[in-house]
Amino acid sequence: MADTQRVVRDALLANPSDIAVAVGTISVILMIIIPIPAVLLDALLALNLTISILIILIVLYTKKATEFSIFPTMLLVTTVFGLALNISSTRLILTKGAAFDARLIRAFAGFVVGTGGAEGLVVGFIIFIVIIAVQAIVITKGATRIAEVAARFTLDGLPGKQMAIEAEYNSGSITEEEAIRRKAEVQREVDFYGQMDGASKFISGNVKVGIFISVVNLIGGFIIGMVLHGESFQLAITTYTALTIGDGLLAQLPALLISTATGIIVTRANAEGTFGRDVVSQFTQTAKIYFVAAAVLALLAILPGFPWYVLIPMAGLLGFLGLRLARKEADAAEKAKLAAASGGKKAEAPAELSPVVPLDPISLELGYGLIPLVDKDKGADLLERITRIRKESALDMGLVVPRIRIIDNMRLEPSEYAFKIKGVQVGRGTIRIGYYLAINPGGAADDVPGERTKDPTFGLPALWIAEDNRDRAERSGYTVVDAPSIIATHLTEIIKRHASEILGRQEVQAILDALKKDYPAVVDEAQKRLSLGEAQKVLQGLLREQVSIRNMVAILETLADYAGVTKDPGFLVEKARQALGRQICLQYADADRSLRVLTIEPPLEQKIIDSRVDSPLGALSALEPATQRQWIKALTRAVAAVQQKGWFPVILCSEAARALVKSSTEREIPDLVVLSVPEIAAEVRVEAVGEIRLEG
Repeated sequence: MADTQRVVRDALLANPSDIAVAVGTISVILMIIIPIPAVLLDALLALNLTISILIILIVLYTKKATEFSIFPTMLLVTTVFGLALNISSTRLILTKGAAFDARLIRAFAGFVVGTGGAEGLVVGFIIFIVIIAVQAIVITKGATRIAEVAARFTLDGLPGKQMAIEAEYNSGSITEEEAIRRKAEVQREVDFYGQMDGASKFISGNVKVGIFISVVNLIGGFIIGMVLHGESFQLAITTYTALTIGDGLLAQLPALLISTATGIIVTRANAEGTFGRDVVSQFTQTAKIYFVAAAVLALLAILPGFPWYVLIPMAGLLGFLGLRLARKEADAAEKAKLAAASGGKKAEAPAELSPVVPLDPISLELGYGLIPLVDKDKGADLLERITRIRKESALDMGLVVPRIRIIDNMRLEPSEYAFKIKGVQVGRGTIRIGYYLAINPGGAADDVPGERTKDPTFGLPALWIAEDNRDRAERSGYTVVDAPSIIATHLTEIIKRHASEILGRQEVQAILDALKKDYPAVVDEAQKRLSLGEAQKVLQGLLREQVSIRNMVAILETLADYAGVTKDPGFLVEKARQALGRQICLQYADADRSLRVLTIEPPLEQKIIDSRVDSPLGALSALEPATQRQWIKALTRAVAAVQQKGWFPVILCSEAARALVKSSTEREIPDLVVLSVPEIAAEVRVEAVGEIRLEG
């Protein structure tokens, strides 16, 4: 029993605010049904007025509407609370009549109606009607309309804002965490204005119900007072009219404050500070307006019949404010002039340059004529394509490409673009906006009018053609691409060719940290056997020959197995390739898993093995110049023969020769694929289509 009590007590004390809100909400609902005494009614009416004052003050001191995110819910709660109080006061007024003893309602009635008898009642009733009309027609209707428009435009602008955030993230202007935070903030803004669109209806409904309850108070009071209580007409009308006015005003005043707060919060969508700060900053932007306003008031003061004793002091006050602002503007202009004359040295003195000025891992620089390609307002989709390329590179190669910074470079020609990796240019091209690039893959008919050029990605012959000739070029066998596709294709190829340069130690550490969550044993063992730099060299060796490192588990397990034998990067790369043999073979095999290969004449292969020279960069082939020329000539001829048959050229050799064959052809045929026999998977069928041998 004691344990149960302790559990219940702990549960109640764990979140006292939640319990208080729950109890308060249920109590408000019960107030509609259960009568409450006059003393408690006075306290709750005062609480309702206090809450409404606090709400409007919070709104005035809030910088952004979303900072007061519970405002729509508060509208509902305060509306129900006010209606419950109105119903409770109506019950007391109708049941007690002249004996009604709620002090707050009588105080409001006496303050507004006064002691002027019938005249006071009429004036008080007119004031009551005017207040309701102002709230219903002006404030509530305007706030409701603004909430509807704000909700619609905020929702319509959601895709644009999200794409703008994505563009900043892709360009490197913001971090991933900042992009996530901004997207969440935009979503909160959309949700807030969507809720406000519906919550504003509570206010208009509250006004209508308030009018209805006041009419019920008045008519029901006459009937009950004269028929049931036997009161005279004079006493009944005096009592119930005064109490109705006091009750109505006390109910409508908090509603008026909250509806005003609603109008303020939905009209401050573009605010940068609190309402008070915005008023001061925006009303003190220029001194001219105060001089003009002072002159107008002074002119009105000299006209006959106008109260000069009011207008002259106000004109003087405006003139004084104008003089103060004019002095501030002059001081600011003088300071700006001094700063310009001194070259801004004083302002820049505290600033210190960072000892390291980091370079972007990869960047795209555009001439000013190509800036429309990244302008989302004009329908450009290059930024989205770059995002897709980064995702595809992660899936295809296992390399998460760092954010690509996009900047304009005035040193480029207007129609030029350039790719840089760590500040060094690795690709460049020219684009003609409004034209298409027709690339001749080989064998296309040469009857399409256009300006001759070369494809910037692969160097193939191409034409710049107008849109009118696009269909004709495609029918003639050309591959036709638009400007964004040219840059996107070039970027994809840049990433493939330079993936090993993009992969740094920091990227390797990030890969290991992410993998450690699911495969801690594999990562720990590999890190014990190899340093971060040694693992990086192996991964770079794989990427250099466009081998995907996505299967990091297999790579790390292999490194852990063989790092105890040797830490030679070349040897470890070969063993990692063998572990990924099936993946590599299927990358070049046909649909039926057939791999057509060129083999090397055994004496020639042995000669290449004997020419091995070990260097800090790995094993290299050092054939004699004459033999090297013969080898490249024979290889080029064999590769061309395979390509003419429509097959992808692949060289198959022994494990000892593979790295040497690749290094000996790196300069002349950089994209040549060289496989070793241990890399061939069991289910892949190998078909030799030729043998490379030296002439003579």
